[in-house]
Amino acid sequence: MQVILLERVEKLGQMGDEVKVKDGFARNFLLPKKKALRATKANREYFQTQKIHLEAANLERKKDAEAVAVKLSGKSFVLLRQAGDRGQLYGSVSPRDVADIITKGGFGVARTQVPLDKPIKHIGLVPVTVVLHPEVKVAVTLNVARNEDEAERQARGEDVLAEKTEAEEIVAAAEEMFEEGAGPKEEEAAEEVAEEKKAEEE
Repeated sequence: MQVILLERVEKLGQMGDEVKVKDGFARNFLLPKKKALRATKANREYFQTQKIHLEAANLERKKDAEAVAVKLSGKSFVLLRQAGDRGQLYGSVSPRDVADIITKGGFGVARTQVPLDKPIKHIGLVPVTVVLHPEVKVAVTLNVARNEDEAERQARGEDVLAEKTEAEEIVAAAEEMFEEGAGPKEEEAAEEVAEEKKAEEE
């Protein structure tokens, strides 16, 4: 289908460009979202009469988006999720989850403005791009953690998984000793190592 773009569309073109797109993409996205018109003679004439208004409205939206971008740029948002010992999430973080947490932080963002290249399936600090306007993008950080304490430690640059894994290995080694029927001295030594590690973490 041949369409006339009413605003800049990523990887397609600028306002006023006539481009050929798949019918489904036009019917399900471009036309209902008022991002394009079918390229008919009547619509071409309509676009020419409305071009000045469309460009003015676009500039206004861009100006608003740039004002929001200044405040939003570089911000970090904490998203708490359940995850396994190795940091693998039970499920994944969707664009809607990201939009909701940014909106709770005081910035009105829709899920369509958060294009994730790939699903977020792990805890950690994840850079995310928010598209405030076709010509205005801003980078934020998503701090995905299992609890508030872990989120704070991640924000400080600590690798929460590395520490966890080391502590787990000590506990696992101690458990193996007990299972193998280690003598009292070995048991005491294992307990001491585990306690020392715990004290270091605190």
